[in-house]
Amino acid sequence: MVWHHYKEFVKGLLKMAYTQDELKQQVAKAAVEYVKEGIIGVGTGSTANYFIEELAKVKHKIDGAVASSEVTAQRLRGHGIEVFDLNNIDGMDIYVDGADEITEHMHMLKGGGGALTREKIVAAVAKTFICICDESKYVPVLGKFPLPVEVLPMARSQVARALVKMGGQPVLRDFTTDNGNIILDVHNLKIDDPVKMEADINQIVGVVTNGLFAARPANILLLATADGVKTFKK
Repeated sequence: MVWHHYKEFVKGLLKMAYTQDELKQQVAKAAVEYVKEGIIGVGTGSTANYFIEELAKVKHKIDGAVASSEVTAQRLRGHGIEVFDLNNIDGMDIYVDGADEITEHMHMLKGGGGALTREKIVAAVAKTFICICDESKYVPVLGKFPLPVEVLPMARSQVARALVKMGGQPVLRDFTTDNGNIILDVHNLKIDDPVKMEADINQIVGVVTNGLFAARPANILLLATADGVKTFKK
């Protein structure tokens, strides 16, 4: 009897995972509809990976892409999509990326994949930020997911102390960013004002940037739900 329940539990987990993958695939297809021409900014993470799969099908329409991480760059090149250095282009129309959390105000918490700094830079250059995610990421208030903060290694302890004073509990991630830095994942922060908190954390000496994307929020949210992809605009 116990084994039967265990098998049903595992089957349920597999079904949930498959459904979430389907939702990510669905929203990636919706995002490709915004691809017209030129150079496309591409984010990092599982949902962005689905977008790359769909982008590869229409790569003849575009000149290439700017990647927010080395992993994304490799994946793009693997599909025969040219990857441009951001310093060598004048601008781009759209940047497509996922989020760990997003609110109705289009404020996001990102960085679960560790590419927050480059994601923020590429997003700043794009005219339109299109966030793609499934409905589990749509939240009333940011902060259930720990906030990633990219930090210069020599500043780890002093930045951690400052984050504790702000009410957070920083935990060092076993990870090195593409920029050679470390990440502190900050738990239990009360994020009532994402714009202010983003600025306050960035003012801590030794912080490169943090995973709040509030000063530059998404322009369009494509949200995959059981009832199809819903579109929200800023």
